[in-house]
Amino acid sequence: MTQPQEKMISVVIPTYKSEPNLPELIRRLTAVLSKLPYRHEIIFVNDNSPDDSGSVLKAACGADPGVKLISLSRNFGQQIATSAGLRYSSGDAVIVMDDDLQDPPEFIPELVSKWEQGNDVVYAIRTNRKEGLFKKFGYKMFYWLLTRLSSIRIPRDSGDFGLLDRKIVDILNSMPERTRLVRGLRAWVGFRQTGVECERGSRFKGKPSYNLVKMINLSMNGIFAFSDAPLQLSSTLGFFVSFIAFLGMVLTIIQRLITFVLPNNPMAVWPGFSTIVLAILFLGGVQLIGIGILGEYVARIYNEVKQRPMFIVRETVNLSKDDPRRQ
Repeated sequence: MTQPQEKMISVVIPTYKSEPNLPELIRRLTAVLSKLPYRHEIIFVNDNSPDDSGSVLKAACGADPGVKLISLSRNFGQQIATSAGLRYSSGDAVIVMDDDLQDPPEFIPELVSKWEQGNDVVYAIRTNRKEGLFKKFGYKMFYWLLTRLSSIRIPRDSGDFGLLDRKIVDILNSMPERTRLVRGLRAWVGFRQTGVECERGSRFKGKPSYNLVKMINLSMNGIFAFSDAPLQLSSTLGFFVSFIAFLGMVLTIIQRLITFVLPNNPMAVWPGFSTIVLAILFLGGVQLIGIGILGEYVARIYNEVKQRPMFIVRETVNLSKDDPRRQ
């Protein structure tokens, strides 16, 4: 039987514009992990951050071989950076967390404890978010929509912060899809999963790089990757518009039978003009919505069939990017 000290805990942290947070994050992480009865590694994925995060992380790698760095060739986004870290991780359990200390390192023992009880996935349920009202509302809307549209159950307020057993990580690594939502894939895999409430801290330093556009893209990736409800909505709108049009035809015929308008009346061309214009605009809007929904799915199919690499590694520190297990 494998002894606890023979097992390893990996921590994967995608990094972007978080230079002032990194020294404190490494200090607190090291303090927490050193108290656990496991070997550990901390894998930072530098998502081509424009600040000096790379230099700070290289210095940390030189001071501690347990700190490891993956530098990507360009900015691939948080979800892809997280996937790169999972691909390079070696732990029996892998913890994914953010780089801004909103995910408290001191909560890691709670995740590990639930894993030791036999859970394959332990996700943190964020409570008492300390973001602005706009972000809070945005996340609530995201999870509300995802819960109602998705074909799988993605727990509310469960971000990427959580622990994955090695078999879960291996399954995620085997998935070839390029448009990824890690928390959605984590839920899709199944196995034994549990959530633990964790108070969401405020950002330690700096400004968050997650803006409105990125939040919308993340939401769209989650909805279109795990639900075909938008396609069904398009069909439903089509049937609804057809029904309204048929009803309008019936009402028009009835009106013509009841009300007679003289053909030589100069105002006869104007009755119903606004109705026609509104009907054209309404039908055009419905058609554009349907085309747009189809376009979102086609764009994702196009992205998948190109079979480009999910990410490109520029360099690694304390890791080997040529490991065949990670290709």
